[in-house]
Amino acid sequence: MSKPLLIYGANGFTGRLIVQLAVSRGLRPIVAGRSAGPIHALAERHDLESRVFGLGDGGQARAALDGVGAVLHCAGPFVHTHKTMVDACMESGAHYLDITGEVEVFEALRARDEEARAAGVLLLPGVGFDVVPSDCLAVYLAGALPDASRLTLAILGLGSISHGTARTVAENLGRGAAVREGGRLKSIALGTRRRSVDFGPVQCETTAIAWGDLSTAYRSTGIPNIEVYMGLPKRQLRSLAWVRALSPVLSSRPIQGLIRARIDATIVGPDEEQRAASRGHLWGEAAAPDGRTVSARLHTPDGYDLTADAAVTIASRVLAGEGGRGFQTPGLAFGPDLVLQLNGVEREELQSV
Repeated sequence: MSKPLLIYGANGFTGRLIVQLAVSRGLRPIVAGRSAGPIHALAERHDLESRVFGLGDGGQARAALDGVGAVLHCAGPFVHTHKTMVDACMESGAHYLDITGEVEVFEALRARDEEARAAGVLLLPGVGFDVVPSDCLAVYLAGALPDASRLTLAILGLGSISHGTARTVAENLGRGAAVREGGRLKSIALGTRRRSVDFGPVQCETTAIAWGDLSTAYRSTGIPNIEVYMGLPKRQLRSLAWVRALSPVLSSRPIQGLIRARIDATIVGPDEEQRAASRGHLWGEAAAPDGRTVSARLHTPDGYDLTADAAVTIASRVLAGEGGRGFQTPGLAFGPDLVLQLNGVEREELQSV
C-alpha cells in the first residue's frame, strides 16, 4: 500500500475543494495546516487523519511528514512558505507538489533539481490552473514546431478570486511584469506590453504579466523567448498606470498590512454556482525564426475547479510512482495531453502558417 498524501493548507478555500474531490475519488489524504480548530473540523467532516504544524519550524515540519508519500502544499503566498516544506520533503523523502503560480518559486525549485534527484524526491510545483493548462499548451505547441524560438501564451477568464489568491496578487502589486528573452528573465513595467488576443468566444486586450510559465515553459520546451499575457477588463487595464505610479507605496509594509486586512475581511472565494458559470480560455503561439507559426486554444472550467481536478489527478499519479524525480513541470512529467484528461477541457488546434 502506498504512503498517503498530505494536503497542507487544507482548510483554505482551494484546499477544501481539493480535499472534497480527493475523498470523492477514494483517496484518504491527511489534512494539515497551522490552525488546529479548522483542520480538526475538516478532518472530522471527512473522517480523515489530521496534523497541525506551522512552517516557522523546520524540525516540526519534518516530523509531521513521517510516513507521508507526497505533500500537496496549498498555503501561499508560496514565496514565503515553500522553502520550509521543501526542506522537510527532502529530509523525509516525500514528493513535493504545490499550486503556486509565482515565478520566483518555480525558479527557486528549478535550482534545487540536482539536490532533489539525489534525495529521490520529485519537485512538481504548479499543479493547478497555475500552470497545468498553459504548460501543457506550451509543450503541445513546441512539439508541433520543434525549432520554435518564440512562445506567446495568453490567459482569460480567471473570474472571482479566493482569499489566498487575492493576498498573493496584492503582495506582487509593486513588482511589475516580466518576459523571458534569450533564456533570461527580464523585468518590464506592468501594463506597458499589450496585445489583442482572439480567445475564440471573445477577442480582448491583454497585458504581459509575470506568470509561472516564464519559468515552467522554458524548462518544458527550451524555447528562449517567452511572453505571457492576461486578459483584463478595460477598467483594470486603464488602472495599471496608477499601479505603476504607486508601486513603491503599494509595496510598503503599512499599505500591505491594510490591503491584507481588507482582503481578510471581504474575500472568501467564488461559490459553486459562480464557478459553474465561469470558463477559462487560453491561447498560445509558437514561432520559428523563419516566420512559421503554430497556434492553439484551450477552453477550461473555472480555474478553481480545474485546480482541484488537476491537483488530485496529478497527486494520484505521483503516489502511483509516476512523474520522475527532481524538478519537473506538469507538461514535462505527464505530456501535453494531461490537460485533456481533466473534466471539461477542450483543445482547439488553429491553422499553422
